[in-house]
Amino acid sequence: MGDTKEHAHQLIARLPPAQLTAVVGLLEAMLDPVSRAIAQAPLDDEPETEEERQAVAEAREWLRHHPAIPFGEVLSDFGLTIQDLKTTAESK
Repeated sequence: MGDTKEHAHQLIARLPPAQLTAVVGLLEAMLDPVSRAIAQAPLDDEPETEEERQAVAEAREWLRHHPAIPFGEVLSDFGLTIQDLKTTAESK
């Protein structure tokens, strides 16, 4: 493992800044359990129903007239925090 890690360090050291940013993003996604689960999730290939299309249209219309509710605020309504989600995801 040490040789592999050292080789990875050497390759990273040779990358130009733009590619380094991409590699860092990739590594973060690989280490984040939620991002990994999303990346590995099967593609939703079921056709959208008319009821679903209508619900999306209504939600978009609502957002045109109201401010969006921040995710943290929604979580707090349930007594949760972002850290609670991360902890739950990490334990799986």
